[in-house]
Amino acid sequence: MKLNKTVLALAISAVILSGCSDDELDTSLTDGTQNAASGINDASTSGFNNGSGLSGSEMSGSGMYPNAGIGPEFSDPSNPLSKSTIYFMLDSSQIQDDFVPVIAAHARYLMAHPDQHVVMEGHGDERGSREYNIALGEQRAKSVASMMKVQGVADDQLNVVSYGEEKPASFEHDEASWELNRRVELVYQGK
Repeated sequence: MKLNKTVLALAISAVILSGCSDDELDTSLTDGTQNAASGINDASTSGFNNGSGLSGSEMSGSGMYPNAGIGPEFSDPSNPLSKSTIYFMLDSSQIQDDFVPVIAAHARYLMAHPDQHVVMEGHGDERGSREYNIALGEQRAKSVASMMKVQGVADDQLNVVSYGEEKPASFEHDEASWELNRRVELVYQGK
């Protein structure tokens, strides 16, 4: 029951943070190709996991367990720490409910290991201008970092970087590939 209350508190925190951010994404950076009016992944086609049918645990552009060298918990598929990629909807930096427990597990790990550092690498799909995707990738990484900070992770343990569309997980040009590319990867830097 306590875990359910914790997850609920984290979800509420995420909603509040996403609605109150003074780091809002500058929509003037968009070239107009990513809005719903374009017909790309609008309400009729959007929905997390809709295109590929993959869940967050199955979708990974960096290998099955990229942080496995840190400890066995990072390669145990039943442990949320084994999930190091957070996926996002089109044009969104809002954290999906499926990934709140994953971020919470990483936050608990970081608080228990203050000498550990993580880089949140933000990414976007190929649609939109380069500048827009860099900004969106950064906003996504900041969303994950903010959720971790709310849970007590020290600011100096977190580093945010954005690659925009420059490091795709998939090089195809379809919805399933774009879903894989809209992500934040958690990359631990070791002790």
